[in-house]
Amino acid sequence: MARGYLNRPELTAARFIASPFVEGDRLYRSGDLGRYLPDGNLEFLGRNDDQVKIRGFRIEPGEIAARLCEHELVGDAVVVARADRAGDQHLVAYVVCGPEAGSDDEDGSGLAGALRAHLGGRLPDYMVPAAFVRLEALPLTANGKLDRQALPAPDDDAYARAAYEAPQGAVETALAGIWQELLGVERVGRNDNFFELGGHSLLAVQLMERLRLLSLGWRCAPCLPGRAASLGSHHEVAVPANLITEHSTAITPQMLPLIELAQPEIDRIVATVPGGVGNIQDIYGLSPLQDGILFHHLLASRGDPYLLVSQMAFATVACWSAILARFSRWWIGTTSCARPLSGRGCRARRRLSGARRPWMCARSSWRAVMVPAPMSSGGGSIHASTASTLAGRR
Repeated sequence: MARGYLNRPELTAARFIASPFVEGDRLYRSGDLGRYLPDGNLEFLGRNDDQVKIRGFRIEPGEIAARLCEHELVGDAVVVARADRAGDQHLVAYVVCGPEAGSDDEDGSGLAGALRAHLGGRLPDYMVPAAFVRLEALPLTANGKLDRQALPAPDDDAYARAAYEAPQGAVETALAGIWQELLGVERVGRNDNFFELGGHSLLAVQLMERLRLLSLGWRCAPCLPGRAASLGSHHEVAVPANLITEHSTAITPQMLPLIELAQPEIDRIVATVPGGVGNIQDIYGLSPLQDGILFHHLLASRGDPYLLVSQMAFATVACWSAILARFSRWWIGTTSCARPLSGRGCRARRRLSGARRPWMCARSSWRAVMVPAPMSSGGGSIHASTASTLAGRR
């Protein structure tokens, strides 16, 4: 029946399974992928051992090839995953067409565009190949199997693209250069689509970083003109000066350019802050993310969902010191950092003064609080607790 199963019971059990049709019979799991048609026939879709995973999605290339063969111009097709210049995997379709398919047209209505549109109505976006390579015939090995090593790399004509029009202006030219580098194509026109040229979410993140380095913003237009227009409208946001100083004795509405509050509202906020005006650096509205953090903070009946406490045990003082040297930390209410105490059973006790729950009207940042806990240096473990919370800067 098949070679390679002698004295391999686990593999045999995985491949030779009990028949659901006839009791006592066994079926051989061949690895072929197919489906039953309404007329009772089986349609071969490919092999299940050709499955690939691209950007988190598990994809059966055979299913894509089967959908390609449904197109009237395609006689045979195969889909493989290839690594692009950046090392990311993307799908490439190789198709064999008859002479009636013609050649790629300059107006963008070529074979690649037609096949992309054909698959777009039948498959999810992540299953549509980035490139379509036309071949006279699929390369085969001496045994009649597909020779994957002989499949050529896609060129610029393999991507669905409109008629070429050179980029206009400095912004479009800069964008085209970035696209060429990220997508690995020789030429990018102003009417080309980033995603139809093989772009995806991971490359979009790299594109955003390149634009950030050029001090340009980002908008979701997939073609050069729309994206260049959004970048051209980018401008720096002027941040108003902080009018609350350490010498301020009162806060008025004119001192809060980022929020509109009446004087009674400001006075109520000041009254709830320990230390009053001297302990307020600024007052402004929360961002949506901060609003959610405050909601969970107020909703919690016990503890604080944003106060994370963990306890670690160290075999030696050297390990403890190495951890302290590796991470940033703040020591609250202590004159120096905590140190292991000599002597078995000796306990380190130190009150943490100034640590309080966060006040959301103050500017906030993430801080780590190192809390001394029971320690010993001889014959035992050294323990330390760490806590992180969203605390005000003051």
